[in-house]
Amino acid sequence: MRVVVVGQGYVGLPLAVRAAEVGHQVIGYDVDARRVKSLAAGESYVEDVSSERLGRALNRGTYRPTELARDCGGFDTAVVTVPTPLQDGAPDLRYIEESARTLARYLRPGATVVLESTTYPGTTEELFGPLLEDGSGLTAGADFHLGYSPERIDPGNTTWGFQQTPKVVSGVDAASLKAVEAFYGELVDKTVPVRSPKEAELAKLLENTFRHVNIALVNEIAMFARHLDIDVWQAIEAASSKPFGFMKFTPGPGVGGHCLPIDPSYLSWRVQRELGQSFRFVELANDINSHMPEYVTRRVMDALNARRRSVNGSRILLLGLAYKKNTGDARESPAVRISQLLLDLGAKVRAADPHVVEDVAVDARLVRVEPTRRELSAADVVVLLTDHDSFDYAMVTEHASLVLDCRNRLSGPTVEVL
Repeated sequence: MRVVVVGQGYVGLPLAVRAAEVGHQVIGYDVDARRVKSLAAGESYVEDVSSERLGRALNRGTYRPTELARDCGGFDTAVVTVPTPLQDGAPDLRYIEESARTLARYLRPGATVVLESTTYPGTTEELFGPLLEDGSGLTAGADFHLGYSPERIDPGNTTWGFQQTPKVVSGVDAASLKAVEAFYGELVDKTVPVRSPKEAELAKLLENTFRHVNIALVNEIAMFARHLDIDVWQAIEAASSKPFGFMKFTPGPGVGGHCLPIDPSYLSWRVQRELGQSFRFVELANDINSHMPEYVTRRVMDALNARRRSVNGSRILLLGLAYKKNTGDARESPAVRISQLLLDLGAKVRAADPHVVEDVAVDARLVRVEPTRRELSAADVVVLLTDHDSFDYAMVTEHASLVLDCRNRLSGPTVEVL
């Protein structure tokens, strides 16, 4: 088949390369010219797709990146994997809308279109499908297949990659579901069909809301436990010994990526708009998790004050800018917010992250460095925000005079844990 994947980021590129590997002729369409140039040169910017793997797909001629919309023409299957950010607390679906209008120009009878972007229940049938119909003159279900399959990419996860993770699939009718399931059935080990796109859309939001709420729970417990002189990390490990009825979540400096800071708010927005009710769990989780960077900043201030130092003028080294370990994904990372707060307080902030190659700092005052012995020794406080395995933790505890460990990775007389 001729397959078009719209969006070549953390979701679209692994999908496109996998489709190319099973023998489809794949067009990777992205409006970012820099991304397209990098991909055409065989340089991957996504951890889940190595440059070697990308190069093989390019050399076989089964994958071609492009920024030209006209290259989408003639597709048998198109998959949309574009971002869905928030704007003033409301869903921003302009990328989905633009993708639908682009694909509509090239939509033919018998083709299949799948939306993967995370969004609120109803988007596929109430917004995406009608835009395809308006632009093509065709009818979903009758003339072309339409479905939704939520992305489940976990950047940096070496156990559960795209192929190994079960894929939820749906269609607006039985024929659409069959077409969508057949497409993904070639790409992944297992598909999970559901009744309609709304169930598939809700499943994705349910997965992320579950994590968001439970992380907020342990974050709040961690703050209380410190004042109660309780080791929350030891309590969590003890609770994890129960073989049933408990799932382990750990505290941290905040949540990042697209999933947790954004996706649950899509469901909350939909509930408020359609039912006029508040989704209180999501709103409470948003409040707790979004304020964790402020809490970390206060902990840094308290630690310095205990040593008769002011944060103003102190040299602070942040270890990690990515939102999760062993990945370069810094989208919505709490580390960026923490760096801004410390800089605004007058601190001299430096940051080390071997995985984040792009300049994610919105503040030019943040200095990127390597985590050398010299940097560690010169810092008034070292803050571990992302526990990459590549960091030399023995060197950190040996040379840092004061460490705030937000991931419970270190121990010793100079270490404070979140």
